[in-house]
Amino acid sequence: MSEPNDVIIHTDNWVKRVIMKYNICPFARREVERNAMRYRVVEDTKFKAVLKQLIDECQYLDQHENLETSLFILPRGFEDFYTYLDLVDAATDCLAEQGYEGIYQLASFHPDYCFEGDDEQAAANYTNRAPYPTLHIIREASLEKALAGYLEPESIPQRNIGFCERKGAEFFRDLLAQCKKDGPQGRH
Repeated sequence: MSEPNDVIIHTDNWVKRVIMKYNICPFARREVERNAMRYRVVEDTKFKAVLKQLIDECQYLDQHENLETSLFILPRGFEDFYTYLDLVDAATDCLAEQGYEGIYQLASFHPDYCFEGDDEQAAANYTNRAPYPTLHIIREASLEKALAGYLEPESIPQRNIGFCERKGAEFFRDLLAQCKKDGPQGRH
């Protein structure tokens, strides 16, 4: 079982070696270089406790406007992809119930992420695979601003799927495994 600091290192390796290096998210580099991304490891495994911490994290972002985004990492208790999807649904509902709809939105990542209707081994799934189950809390206003300045933002998912299919599932499987083996990547 990984310690919280290791979980952050592994996730940071993934952000830098996959998300940034291959431009999976064209907006990530700026936030990493500005040190505007927060890594939050959540040890709780019960839905209610996790949802409370999710709202606590939104409140933290409210109080720290210099942070654009938070990776809310769940190293234990949500290894099963379908249990994780239930949490994603509950988390989305919780944001709405707590008045955060339209302020924050969630993107989801999981080591076994699988798009509905796709084969589990399909390379396309690696666009949403991460070393640990992770909820990415994104400021909606910032996202809208970034998308407005990006030519054809609707093409990003298809571009990423095409890239993953060209590289192949084995390439990304090995890359994710390496992210969990190595120490810190170092700041850019």
